[in-house]
Amino acid sequence: MSAPLKLALVGHTNVGKTSLLRTLTRDIGFGEVSHRPSTTRHVEGARLSVDGKPLLELYDTPGLEDAIALLDHLERIEQPGERLDGPARTARFLAGIEARQRFEQEAKVLRQLLTSDAGLYVIDAREPVLAKYKDELAVLAGCGKPLLPVLNFVAQPGHRESEWREALARLGLHALVRFDSVAPPIDGERRLYESLALLLESSRPQLQRLIEDHEAQAAARLAAGQRLIAELLLDVAACRRNVAAQPELERGAIRELHDAVRAREQACVEALLRLYAFRKEDATAADLPLLDGRWGDDLFNPETLKQLGIKVGGGMAAGAAAGAGVDLMVGGITLGAAALLGAIAGGGAQTARHYGNRLLGKLKGQRELTVDDAVLRLLALRQRQLLATLAARGHAAMDAVRLETPDDKAWREGKLPESLQRCRAHPEWSSLSPAARLQDGERQAALEALQAELRST
Repeated sequence: MSAPLKLALVGHTNVGKTSLLRTLTRDIGFGEVSHRPSTTRHVEGARLSVDGKPLLELYDTPGLEDAIALLDHLERIEQPGERLDGPARTARFLAGIEARQRFEQEAKVLRQLLTSDAGLYVIDAREPVLAKYKDELAVLAGCGKPLLPVLNFVAQPGHRESEWREALARLGLHALVRFDSVAPPIDGERRLYESLALLLESSRPQLQRLIEDHEAQAAARLAAGQRLIAELLLDVAACRRNVAAQPELERGAIRELHDAVRAREQACVEALLRLYAFRKEDATAADLPLLDGRWGDDLFNPETLKQLGIKVGGGMAAGAAAGAGVDLMVGGITLGAAALLGAIAGGGAQTARHYGNRLLGKLKGQRELTVDDAVLRLLALRQRQLLATLAARGHAAMDAVRLETPDDKAWREGKLPESLQRCRAHPEWSSLSPAARLQDGERQAALEALQAELRST
């Protein structure tokens, strides 16, 4: 079995080396990310494996703090008449007392680079191209290892990518890669590993294996996320509560249903965060910003729905499917009417037998609470937007998740999927129902159909 490829992440202090490693390893807890300089003081490593086979070892190193002075020191290290090459000069420096005192941090970086196959030179592309960075590259080049510059924070405003490209080209570094560790591009890891393969031809097979595994995992996470959203929508659409037709009881039942739906959405948010290896506190259903405000209790606010262009009161309640019609819509909850004599007269005995106890209950003054289609649309819009945001979020991100206004006309305006409408007639399919039958074969078929709809829209 071939040894794993070893990469050292090197560069100035506070340019995002630890952030980059967090994103590459999908480990939000690796190291410490801070705006303070010199956060990393020791070399730390992480390993990427596929099917139990280690393919890549990444080493996070301390920031280079005084490359200007170190380069001056290295240039004076030769004895008269000597002509040492870069690695020999670096080795002499590391054997000397200065490597244990004044340049202790820089020595840690050079030792790791010497024992690695290559280095990723991480650059904060928002910074101007200063002399100290050129001296850092000169010092690192002395190790004789391939260096791949990584332009970090290129998704941030005010970056100086063109200046860095020109400066690196003047130093003979024409191969580089853009990789924002907070908002990495969809193909960011593929580009990074392909660029490394150009520098390390013998490592191309294992780098290609990493690319394939990364893309397979991304596809699997997306499918799993769509499944979680489908579960949420099915649970809410199928949920039905009966309550006596008394105003006080109705208000209490509506509050309880509101709370149950909010809790179910929060469970979906937390499951998506776990799926993408983010922290629970990175997003909560009550704090997902959209438009210019926050959702919170606005999940059932008709005004919020209206701002998104979602029509309020357009839902097909379970009661309406039974011929009841909808005579009231309160806070996103529809209450089926109790007067069903016309429906029975129109449908005859067959209708009465089909709906059985549901019709009888309504004749006895019962109301049936279901969640309006408008709320289902809202749930679909913001959970799909959350899924897309998490898929594009780097594990170095420190701010809470923020959602853009969803440009998703299919779920805002189009007809709801037939599989979701069908759930209205099956309260036993909802995990919010007391007598839920979640393993029902028809439920699983409806769930798979709904997941397919989420994948295609």
